[in-house]
Amino acid sequence: MLRRIFPGFLLLLLVVAASLALWEPLTAEAPQAPAFKPADVRIARDKFGVPHIFGKTDADVAYGVAYAHAEDDFSTLQEVLAMTRGRAGAMLGPEGAKVDYAEALLGVRATAKRDWPRLPADVRALFTAYAAGLNHYAEKHPDEVRLSALFPVTGEDVVAGFVLRSPFFFGLDSVLGSLVEGTPIGREGGPALDATGKLVPRALTPVGRDPADNGSNAMAVAPARSTDGATRLVSNSHQPWTGGVAWYELVVHSEEGWDFAGATFPGSPYPFLGHNKYLGWTNTVNRPDLIDVYRLVLDASGEKYRFDGGWRPLEEKRIWLKVKVGPFVLPVPRTIYRSVHGPVVKNDKGAFAIRYAGQDQAKMVTQYYRLNKARDFAQWRAAMAGQGVPATNFVYADAKGNIGLFYNAMFPDRPAGFDWRGVLPGDTSAALWTRTLPFDRVPALVNPRSGYVMNANNTPWVAAGPGDELDAAAFSPLLGIEDDMTNRAVRLIELFEASGPIDGARLKAIKYDTAYARTGYAKAWIDRLLALDTKDDRALAQAQALLRKWDWTLDGRGKGDALALMVLRPANGRHYQRRAPPDPQEVLRDVVAHLQEHFGGLDPRLGTVLRLRHGEGPNRIDLPLDGGNDTVRASTLWDEEPDGRLKVRHGDSFIMFVTWDRGGRVRSESIQPFGAATTRPDSPHYNDQAPLFVRHQLKPVLFDPAALRASGARFYRP
Repeated sequence: MLRRIFPGFLLLLLVVAASLALWEPLTAEAPQAPAFKPADVRIARDKFGVPHIFGKTDADVAYGVAYAHAEDDFSTLQEVLAMTRGRAGAMLGPEGAKVDYAEALLGVRATAKRDWPRLPADVRALFTAYAAGLNHYAEKHPDEVRLSALFPVTGEDVVAGFVLRSPFFFGLDSVLGSLVEGTPIGREGGPALDATGKLVPRALTPVGRDPADNGSNAMAVAPARSTDGATRLVSNSHQPWTGGVAWYELVVHSEEGWDFAGATFPGSPYPFLGHNKYLGWTNTVNRPDLIDVYRLVLDASGEKYRFDGGWRPLEEKRIWLKVKVGPFVLPVPRTIYRSVHGPVVKNDKGAFAIRYAGQDQAKMVTQYYRLNKARDFAQWRAAMAGQGVPATNFVYADAKGNIGLFYNAMFPDRPAGFDWRGVLPGDTSAALWTRTLPFDRVPALVNPRSGYVMNANNTPWVAAGPGDELDAAAFSPLLGIEDDMTNRAVRLIELFEASGPIDGARLKAIKYDTAYARTGYAKAWIDRLLALDTKDDRALAQAQALLRKWDWTLDGRGKGDALALMVLRPANGRHYQRRAPPDPQEVLRDVVAHLQEHFGGLDPRLGTVLRLRHGEGPNRIDLPLDGGNDTVRASTLWDEEPDGRLKVRHGDSFIMFVTWDRGGRVRSESIQPFGAATTRPDSPHYNDQAPLFVRHQLKPVLFDPAALRASGARFYRP
């Protein structure tokens, strides 16, 4: 009997296993490949492998951007594309499935589908061509495709990626995570709140993302402040060094007048920051209050919610998350909800709706393209007034000598009478905003008398030093603009105010500053460490003695740099998140134990501890770094390696110095931590920029095609 049953049972198991392994790609959408054939596309690689894409049309260039980026990092591009199609879980497992849940909850695909035909024709052509470039690479390299039926992709898929990722830059992912888990809601623009809207003590505020994930420095210097009459712009974004939001450098040239040098993220047909002949800009993360949470009142069935005295049906949709587990992809059911406010999350504390800036719109794809092609300040501001990008500061400079800081945000037009920092009543339209404020209501500082502007993730009220501050009282508190100051901001103001006329060398010295100001949270924290009673612990007392003599810089030359680096990071994290400081005794004890265990003492050289490491095998690099997680020279996040070294993975990433001389001619220099091909270990450009990066050196950007050709660049067609 068993002999007859067992083969059948085994066959059933094999059928189930095969089904679990194969069902997901069979259910995936199969969009029609975009109909695009480039007229003329050429790619040139300079000596560092940076792609320069030339095309007859802008669409041709976008096609080449996709192909060149795929040559260098096709793996990450596929992860981004899988997210836009709700298939990240099938590729990346449970962590990817969380993104798929957010994509479905936020209605990303519905937004992209609705807005795609509404986009200007030239924007649709650009995205269609970019998708075609990706498809072309996938067709030529089928062995590199990580997920069956992922290709072909469409321009609409690429637009969906923008819709999905834009709100995460101002903290929507943190709020969503808190609601799904039923934990206190961490807010980018304010304190944490429980489900009733009451303030949670800061010590209990959930961590969410690492506090240092939001970083960047930006500076612009006007001709009046320069030694040579030049205008200067420094782009110093802090991003992860690998992954879906790691910078990728490129230069584009189109016969339709699109010339631009800068950097982009995987999944974009154009640079997000950099410069053209006439102007340039860079970005830093800002933290306005752009997210509102509403508590819904449900009826007994849980299927309707009360609104303006009546009951409305709660929109409900069943979805199936696709979760890779080993060789199988498991279908996991979830239900998503939506109300008039927006997406709804149910947890054991109730039902909560979310409303956020830029919700259900894809205008950011047009805005970035228009910014790329702006030829003067007026055109650039007109593109900004289109208000597609929901948040991020813009620091601007141009060939005419204009500089400015724009605290860009799509501020909700909120009515007075509600605590917008709390959880709002979801049963009345009186608390439901439907518009955003126009761009002329955005805080901006243009051409200040000081001759410079800067931002380092600090309040916009301080952007150009004493005498040039914006007046906070001129803006409504309903905007939820932060009042925070980072050490980087304090140091930049100190350095600019202490400097007279600024030349290129002085500006580079400012950018690579590694000091902490002896004020603010850093001073208060060091004072607490030094006040500890350590008479019964010799090692802790020795650590205090080192900190007393420390010179407050992390340049790797003085004593105590490694110790100071490690004890300051926990304090900075809590300060940035507006949380209570950690226990100083516990922090000091943990750091002392780490240094003693791995380095045999408390004073190893900073570069021995803090490392730039990447890859394995013959192209592996392991180099010393300087700076810290809130110094202008930023080594922000690191992983502790088995040998006790700290492997940096986030901080100074794409750095660009742009100069327009007195005659308006532009030149620029740039650097990356690794190279142009960060996921291609066999490429000569896997790590070739790293030695320059650690030495604070830059490479020329060959923006002029004649200079590129003269350099011996390699030209080819995709």
